Amino acid sequence: MVRPSRGDASPGMWRREAGTVVRRVAPPLEQTTAPFAIIAGLQIPRVPTEWAPHSHVLHELVWVRGGTLTSRVEDRVFTVSEGHGLWMPAGVVHGGRATAGARFYEAFFAPDRAPFAFAEPRAITMTPLLESLLTHLSRTDLDAAARERAESVVFDVLEPSERQFALQLPGDARIDTIAETLLDDPADRRSLEEWALRLGISDRTITRAFRHATGLSFAQWRQVLRVHRALTLLSEGLDVASVSETLGYAQPSTFIASFRRVMGTTPGAFFDKADSTPGATEDVRNPVLPVRDS
Repeated sequence: MVRPSRGDASPGMWRREAGTVVRRVAPPLEQTTAPFAIIAGLQIPRVPTEWAPHSHVLHELVWVRGGTLTSRVEDRVFTVSEGHGLWMPAGVVHGGRATAGARFYEAFFAPDRAPFAFAEPRAITMTPLLESLLTHLSRTDLDAAARERAESVVFDVLEPSERQFALQLPGDARIDTIAETLLDDPADRRSLEEWALRLGISDRTITRAFRHATGLSFAQWRQVLRVHRALTLLSEGLDVASVSETLGYAQPSTFIASFRRVMGTTPGAFFDKADSTPGATEDVRNPVLPVRDS
């Protein structure tokens, strides 16, 4: 089933862009038949697209070019930007959202044929070699020997990213209202004291609750949340000044400093690095996977 969104929010995710298409994922062919150890392909959503919570019997690796992918896994939100991928173990329920026009790549790994697998969702470094190998494996004309050689190298070069960029959601009834409000509107500037007054609890209680649930203070958690959202906005072509204003910063320099504290580099340097990393060369024989709906 496919239905357009008017821009409403879904729990634990950013507010949807107007015109977002929400897709229910039916059990696809890959869940009943796995002729190879690795099955790879490509989708290009023409509009902002959200996939309802679902799971696979195969391990999944997703990555994007020309956009971002956000995925909700239980009490964590992952943001996948260029140069990185997200490993999703078999059986893990997850939802996702891709920006319009993003080149959305995915590869499925048969658990009984994989020499190893990550037990938890993990950010993966999408090196040019790894992307090229997975693109190569999306071809339909490879003989068994060529496919086996390529698959073995994939497992040699598949490694977690140094930065596991996930936003931990509190899951604490005392502060969940704060988290959901900020996910819906990261520009909300209410202070710790203002939230305490609204919720009828002390600011010390809020601070302790955030640290216990997320390992971060309220201010730090909001800062990380805003950087997650900034990655999507910047990948959509917004300039730093516009992103800064959208996220509620008083001036761009404050946003840049905040981004650097979280990501270790400026927004410009981060995306320049992603743009300069050569992606896999697309083979004209690559199958474009159909969007799987119920």
